[in-house]
Amino acid sequence: MAWRRFCFTAIRWNFYLWQNENHETFPLSSSFPRFANRHSPVRLAAALQRQRPQRLDGQNGQATYRVENAEIVGTTKANTPNTFLLHRKNYADFILELEVKVDPSLNSGIQFRSNSLPDYQKGRVHGYQAEIDPSPRAYSGGIYDEGRRGWLAALAENEPGRLAFKNGDWNSYHIEAIGDELRIWVNGVQTANVVDDLTATGFIALQVHSIGSPELAGREIRWRNIRIKTEALEADRWAVEPTCPEENYLANTLTDNELRHGWRLLWDGKTSKGWRSARSTNFPATGWAMKDGVLIVQPSSGGESTGGGDIVTREQFSNFELKLEFKITEGANSGVKYFVQPDLNQGAGSAIGCEFQILDDAKHPDALLGVKGNRTLGSLYDLIPAANLSVPSRGKEFRGVGEWNQLRIVVRGNHVEHWLNGFQTLEYERNTPMFNALVAYSKYKDWPNFGNWPQGHILLQDHGDAVSFRSVKVRSFKVFFNTEAPETQRPKELSCPLAPVPVLKFIR
Repeated sequence: MAWRRFCFTAIRWNFYLWQNENHETFPLSSSFPRFANRHSPVRLAAALQRQRPQRLDGQNGQATYRVENAEIVGTTKANTPNTFLLHRKNYADFILELEVKVDPSLNSGIQFRSNSLPDYQKGRVHGYQAEIDPSPRAYSGGIYDEGRRGWLAALAENEPGRLAFKNGDWNSYHIEAIGDELRIWVNGVQTANVVDDLTATGFIALQVHSIGSPELAGREIRWRNIRIKTEALEADRWAVEPTCPEENYLANTLTDNELRHGWRLLWDGKTSKGWRSARSTNFPATGWAMKDGVLIVQPSSGGESTGGGDIVTREQFSNFELKLEFKITEGANSGVKYFVQPDLNQGAGSAIGCEFQILDDAKHPDALLGVKGNRTLGSLYDLIPAANLSVPSRGKEFRGVGEWNQLRIVVRGNHVEHWLNGFQTLEYERNTPMFNALVAYSKYKDWPNFGNWPQGHILLQDHGDAVSFRSVKVRSFKVFFNTEAPETQRPKELSCPLAPVPVLKFIR
């Protein structure tokens, strides 16, 4: 879309430096000239030269900005934290377009709907960021929640988006923030599609990221052609691309896109409808609470099913995709199980099934048990340890105790995947010699055909610790399987088909 088709206004800027340790914000210039053609680069650069950043105990960020050839140029500096160039006005709904060119060794971002508030971490800059990532990870155009939740839209499942950014060249960004819909395109390819209502308004800022090595000092990020539109936006919105996954962060809510693709709420956010105790046909009378759209297992002794006990869906599932959000307390242990067979274990403890482990790895002793970490967060409990398969050079993407984290389980026939906050932690194949060998050396070795059942219930575990759940949603789909497999190993087809899914690649 040509720039002239938009009725954009030029952007007027304030400059601030943000200090990452004390989280304090300091003005660099209170009156930076309008960034438009009628102001020459020489005049803009001179204005910057006259306004030097104030320092407070030598702690504030000291990366620099200048204007050169009608471009804003940010330059990295050693031993200084993230620095932000803030626009002087807050924006709610808008379409923002700009071009960026970055040294391939750096990382940067474009803040939008961001804030610096005295009552939030001493003024720390926080809010949505359009990622600029020339590294091999290639997550440019993803949405990162700076200073808060971390990744909202990573590009692990958006291969066209990962390929859109051109290293060493100018790249165009198209950012739409309209209502609770946040969407980004890089060079015409959609990279992010997020639905979130945490922040409705805030400033726009250009980031010079801190650097980890002195050798990276003096390298540059350049921005140009920065334009914004704030009225009559619907006519100029771009069509959503089917290759870009939608990430919905609205609690206990389904978007129109999710409904079209077969999603439904597995917990309605209010009642026990669709759930029961793993040990009876009724929902537990005690041990579980529902308040303000949150399903809470209440603390008891810290043992398996010693309080209200596990709860399971009344329905069984075979081929499905499950998403939910969970929040743990310090030292907590819990889990989400699938292919659960409630009648197998008639003794003490939890019902039997495959488990996505939920755990405070730092404080719970179970993290050190098992084999090679196979009892840590995101693992297939006691069988396969979790890792970050999407970006192997980084650890698991855990948002922390007391924060909402996104869990996802995908089952297509015998193929199973675990995902945590948008990053894959493991994958495996059921009904294989390798899987059966893992079971034979685990705590499940005495349960016949463990994990190979054609269908089962979904379970939320009571392990005696306070853990919260919300936004529990599922979609079921048909899977084409090997008709030569034994009948007992064939996945049962369910009624709600999933639209064809493209083959996806991951960074290994």
